[in-house]
Amino acid sequence: MRRHAVLLTILFALLVSIVSVSIVFWEFYKLNKKQYIEHMFTRYALITQIYREYEQNPSSIATLEANLAVYDLELVRNIGKIQNIVRHAKLLKRETIKTYNEAVLFKEGGFYTKRIIEDLKVSMLLYDSKIYFYIQTPVGVVLIRDNQLHPYKIWPVLYAYTSVFAVIAFSFFMIFVKLRPLILLRKKIERFAKGDLEVSFKTRLQDEIGLIANALEDARNRIKAMLEARTLFLRNIMHELKTPIAKGRLATAMLKDEKQQKRFESIFKRLETLVNEFAMIEEVNSMVERSEFKEYRLIDIIDGAIDMAMTEEGQVSVDVPATVKKKASYRLYTTAIKNMIDNGIKYSDDGHVDILYREGELWFASKGECIKYPLKYYIEPFTKENPSKNSFGLGLYLVDSILKAHGEVLAHEYKEGKNIFIFTHAPKSV
Repeated sequence: MRRHAVLLTILFALLVSIVSVSIVFWEFYKLNKKQYIEHMFTRYALITQIYREYEQNPSSIATLEANLAVYDLELVRNIGKIQNIVRHAKLLKRETIKTYNEAVLFKEGGFYTKRIIEDLKVSMLLYDSKIYFYIQTPVGVVLIRDNQLHPYKIWPVLYAYTSVFAVIAFSFFMIFVKLRPLILLRKKIERFAKGDLEVSFKTRLQDEIGLIANALEDARNRIKAMLEARTLFLRNIMHELKTPIAKGRLATAMLKDEKQQKRFESIFKRLETLVNEFAMIEEVNSMVERSEFKEYRLIDIIDGAIDMAMTEEGQVSVDVPATVKKKASYRLYTTAIKNMIDNGIKYSDDGHVDILYREGELWFASKGECIKYPLKYYIEPFTKENPSKNSFGLGLYLVDSILKAHGEVLAHEYKEGKNIFIFTHAPKSV
């Protein structure tokens, strides 16, 4: 979710915009339709007036029809058609209206005028895309078709809604188009972080994303150049160091003084070990891709490390299930275990190391006093606690580098009189 937070935010904004516009247009549609119907219904006053005049002076139906025709109104006379329309039509609006009629009556005292109040029910109906006015009076009923009025049409509102919707959709589409280079840039950065130095960030875009991409391209070229120069420098210096070391060891073998010979052999051996560790550190630091890792039995890796350490019998005890497997670089992981074996034997009180497998972690336990400083101090390069010991201070630094390349870290505990160094999984970044 966090990886796509910006995209999800934009989609949420799009959804909110569409829903809001839809609600506004729906309310507008209902209000507009209601007002249109109210406006159409005002025609009932004209129709009732014509009909009332006919009731007061019923000359003929033809006269009524002629009066209605002046206003584009048509009287429906067929009884069956009237019943069918009234039964199946859609009621748009209905009102009951009070009308007043005056009648001249005779009484013993003479003639007098009486006002008669009558209820007039007027209904506006929609049938077959035609508007009808159905009038109910105490005298009878009448159905009149209005040829001038037309049913309410949603198309104008729908057209306006579609236009606004299209503008919003196009706007967000343009946002996605602008964001697409950013998504591609993120993928390229991930490839670059995994060690693909050939990935190109160069782009022709001139916007903010284009400026960032081109700046990254400049940084990539500089980093690539520095790494190539660094690799070339280290390879050359290691090659130049190995040559005099080899010559020095040959010259040492020719010395007649045995004491001097052993001293020089020790010096050149330490120098050769240091150069080899430098080479391995360079290899570990340059390795960012784990695709070449293979799966091995952990016990086989440990056996290889013990052979590399050339320990004597009884110096190392192993308690690791044969079924446990490890995906790793065999050469690097055996080197890390070998360094832990050397470290445990060198600094233990009894020259013994126990290798244990506990809850998915690899432990190296050896008797002795607790280390004086935090573990972080010892995994720095060229750090050693006791200068009298035969150490270059690169052992734990190399171990820590190898473990990081395998997604692990080095930890330390002290209990029951033993220093316990642990290969454990690196904590997941939040």
